[in-house]
Amino acid sequence: MNYYIGLDIGGTKIAGALISASGKILSRTKTATPKKVNPRDIYNCVTDTIDELIQETRSVKPTSIKGIGVGVPGIVNTAHHHILAAPNIALTGFPLSSSLKRKYKKRVAMTNDVNAGLLGEAWLGAARGLSHVVGIFPGTGVGGAVITEGKLLLGVQGAATELGHMIMCIDGPLCHCGNHGCLEALTSRWAIERDIRLAVKAGEKTIVTELNDGKLNMIKSRILKEALSENDKVVKSVIAKAARTLGKAAVSLNHTFNPQAIIFGGGVIKACGDFILPIVIKEVKADPFFKKFNTCRILPSKLGDDAVMLGAARLVQLP
Repeated sequence: MNYYIGLDIGGTKIAGALISASGKILSRTKTATPKKVNPRDIYNCVTDTIDELIQETRSVKPTSIKGIGVGVPGIVNTAHHHILAAPNIALTGFPLSSSLKRKYKKRVAMTNDVNAGLLGEAWLGAARGLSHVVGIFPGTGVGGAVITEGKLLLGVQGAATELGHMIMCIDGPLCHCGNHGCLEALTSRWAIERDIRLAVKAGEKTIVTELNDGKLNMIKSRILKEALSENDKVVKSVIAKAARTLGKAAVSLNHTFNPQAIIFGGGVIKACGDFILPIVIKEVKADPFFKKFNTCRILPSKLGDDAVMLGAARLVQLP
């Protein structure tokens, strides 16, 4: 039997799993991503993760491991081997794929982490069996990916489907990318945090202040979930507005790609999806243009933290 290693390299953690050809996870490991270091330190952490997976699963011979798939938070070229840009981790330009290939003598395939996540969902998750799928993943930022005819849509350089940076409001708030009014600047967790702070500054009261020890500079998704459960007026208003914007984005993406489904994942959806997704569905159903023939489903992701690792393992299996 053939096996694969799937890696999820993020700004805060590096997770890995040894995965069978059918998608069964045999073993997994996770470690913190080194901070304020050079690319070689991150590479060493990645190889330590791979070595641990190989050593832990003694029932699998190293020769049975046929490839290593990698998901990274950045733009990877269309050949799946070169990191063109990784703003939140020190890997831009580093030959990660070729270094791993040279060390382990195995096939290596690499892609953006959200691409990998959607590929995982299409293989074994919410989009299983579907060949035309869009993914929107609101978390700290907003990631996006598109699968069409069963293949990731990558564009000329591998930089396609940055859906979080679709401009939704011309005069909207400044986004971290430098543009104004991006989907990320309106619906990400940092955008929700900003709007809660603005409401408090305007004199509105919210339970978040109490739940978060008086701090509003960083509000984790679990705090937002708890505030929703307490029927907090400010949080409900802010997240409802973000949900409507996500709904309008889903309408536009449905017009653009005509997918079988739009998958919503990420930390904000994991925590607050029960509140957000009905609003998104309402917006999509209200679309007058596609109303008579709209078959696009709005679905929550199913694989959680395993999606990127599974999708990376799937990527390295594909021709």
